[in-house]
Parts: sequence; structure tokens; C-alpha cells
Amino acid sequence: MFGEEFELLTWLRRIIDILLVTFVVYKLISIVRGTRAVQLLKGIIVILAAGFLSNFFGLHTMSFIMNLVITYGVLAIIIIFQPEMRRGLEQLGRGRLFGRGQSTEEEDSVKTIDAIMSSLKYMAKRRIGALISIEKETGMSDYIETGVAVNAQISSELLTNIFMPNAPLHDGAVILRSNQLVAAACYLPLSENPFISKELGTRHRAAIGVSEVTDALTVTVSEETGAISATKNGELHRDLDDETIRKMLEKELLQASKSSNTSFWNWGGRKDG
Repeated sequence: MFGEEFELLTWLRRIIDILLVTFVVYKLISIVRGTRAVQLLKGIIVILAAGFLSNFFGLHTMSFIMNLVITYGVLAIIIIFQPEMRRGLEQLGRGRLFGRGQSTEEEDSVKTIDAIMSSLKYMAKRRIGALISIEKETGMSDYIETGVAVNAQISSELLTNIFMPNAPLHDGAVILRSNQLVAAACYLPLSENPFISKELGTRHRAAIGVSEVTDALTVTVSEETGAISATKNGELHRDLDDETIRKMLEKELLQASKSSNTSFWNWGGRKDG
């Protein structure tokens, strides 16, 4: 009986050990993803595979060279990839290595909101027309393909430059996905709602149109008045102030996990459509 319990405990320790190692490796890969260290890992795998095959087939000279590379390569890695190692240690010191990725995602969303707000204020003040659509659950790949791929981190400078008059990509919509600016100069479907105010231009009709077929939040800056509007679920809200727009963006980007039954529109502004 005691032997069975000891064996069960041994197997339990092994399983926990494997799970912990897997978790640590996963977190390390998450840290180095998108850096030069990814190429380093590929190189290490190739060298280890070459060393194993050299020993297996009895290639003594090749095996000797691989052993030298592995022995002295550690020092070279420390020197060459010092920035990546420092970055990983900094994240470990901030408790991010074993923490949940949600905090990092929320920080990225906050930066995205700040960038959008800064760009909207700049364009509204100078009456620069803009059309920004934020993809939600309903995919917008069909509309993304009509534009020019950008796939860049969102910044106020990038958004503003895209919509500057006479810029190559200013005509059309910008589509955002997961805190990334995916494409610009995209064509959105125009709404055929006959009750839309005649004073609204193509941008507003496109914003309403895409909100009728997707769950995207679309923000529009009027070129004539500089007023900021937003559409969602086929509804257009006009002349929104900065605080209202920020609340809308926070609800979409920071509180997306909340129940969809919660009413989205709880703020002021003129409502059309």
C-alpha cells in the first residue's frame, strides 16, 4: 500500500514538473516573440540537430566543431542578445513573466485609445475628414482587402498622416483590429436607409452602412464642420464630445468581455438613423 502511494506521488511530481517546464518555456517564447531572439532560437535548434546527427553518424570532425560552437556560443549569445535578455529580466522583475497576459493587452488598448483620441482632436480642430472602423466579432476581411495593407502599431501620428488632405491613403476608411492598424483606404458599404439626413456625406453613410452589416464601432470626423460622430448597430450619434468618445472606445476596447445585452448607447449627442 505504501509502495503504491509512493509511486503515485512520484508520477504526480513528474506531471507537475513537466507542466511547470512547459509553462516556463511558453512564457519565454511569448517574451522573445517579435524580437531577434526568435532567429536565435532557430539557429540553436539547427546547431543542436547538427551536433546530434554528427554524433549519431560518427562524424568526429563535425562533432568536434559543433561542440566548440555550443561551448563558446553561450558567451556570444549573452553579448549579442543582451537587449533581449535585459527585456526579459525587466518583465520578470515587474512580475509579468508568470502573470496573465491580460494586463499587457489592457495597456495596449489604453495606448490605442490615447492614440485615437489624440488624432481625432487634431483632425476635428483642423476639419480633416476621417473614417475609422474598429473590427469586433464580425470579421471585416472583405473590406480590408479593398484597401492597402498597413499592419502597423496604432499611433496618433500615423492615423493623422493617413487622413491628411491629398495623402495617398486619405480617401477611404482605416480599419483597426486588435490594437493594430490593419489597412487604410478601405471601401465600406454605403447605407441605403432612406431616412438618413440629406446633409450627411459619403463618410457618414459608409459608417452607417458598415454598422448595419457588422458589429464594428466606426468613428467619423466631418470635413465640413469638424464634428465627431460614431456609429454602431445601425445607429448614428453625432456631435460627440471628447469624454463621450473616450467612454465609447473604452467600452469597446477595454470592456469587450462584458455581456452584449448591456446597452451601448448611454451618452448624449444627436441620434440619427
